[in-house]
Amino acid sequence: MAQAPLAIVVAVDKSRFAVSDASRAIQSMLLTAWADGVASNWVGFGGLEGVKTLLKIPANLELLAILPFGYPVGVVGRGKKQRKLLGTVAHRERYGQPFE
Repeated sequence: MAQAPLAIVVAVDKSRFAVSDASRAIQSMLLTAWADGVASNWVGFGGLEGVKTLLKIPANLELLAILPFGYPVGVVGRGKKQRKLLGTVAHRERYGQPFE
């Protein structure tokens, strides 16, 4: 992340829908970047107080994520993925009833 040519820091107020709204915006940024061949990832979920201090983000805002952007060094997204079986991650009607 330190070598990324661009990083967007997403901070939110502590209102009711802030995290939900910001998460949708983050997803849109990531999908748009990847569609244009720019790699990115959501970095965050805690432990970002040092970044908040470094960037002098006000106390009334919560740091939600950092999105580094850059062109991948190698080919990305090709080849067979090692995915879990659907029945191990999805359930039918109730938890514990595998979706197959």
